[in-house]
Amino acid sequence: MDISKIKRYQIISAIFVCISGTLLHFTYKIFGENKFVASFSAVNESVWEHLKLLFFPMLLTTIIGYFYIGKSHSNFLCSKAIGIITAIFFIVVFFYTYSGIIGKSILFIDIASFFTAVILGEYLSFKLMTNNLQCNNIFSVCVLIILLISFISFTYFTPRLELFKDPVTGKYGIIKK
Repeated sequence: MDISKIKRYQIISAIFVCISGTLLHFTYKIFGENKFVASFSAVNESVWEHLKLLFFPMLLTTIIGYFYIGKSHSNFLCSKAIGIITAIFFIVVFFYTYSGIIGKSILFIDIASFFTAVILGEYLSFKLMTNNLQCNNIFSVCVLIILLISFISFTYFTPRLELFKDPVTGKYGIIKK
């Protein structure tokens, strides 16, 4: 096992996720509210839509990484899936905890929590890969596919739950002008 190769991949992945996730916040508007772009970009200011900014770049680096190092590490997919789920969980729990305590959200804290979640998810993936976690890759792929389908479908068919509610407009999903 080449730990330096895994470390290098995870660092590049974290940098890519931070940059592309930040850009995905704006792509829906930049591309004229394109329905395809809406699938993987934030279409409103809800927590759910902001999770897409983390999920899609991490999924992309997982797919690319599978061909770079994943084939030689039997626990790659499981490690990456756990890292993604951990990062998503961190954002949700952190956001609702701190905003619940102080009664409002603060943009700087939200941005910092995004970067923290990315680093946490990538670091955990690294630790799991290098500690030879034994897991079921088919289950991991199924979890990632379920998340993928959920993120895309809930953009267009949005549940009426707080997680999906835009705090600015009070609306859900794609907001029509």
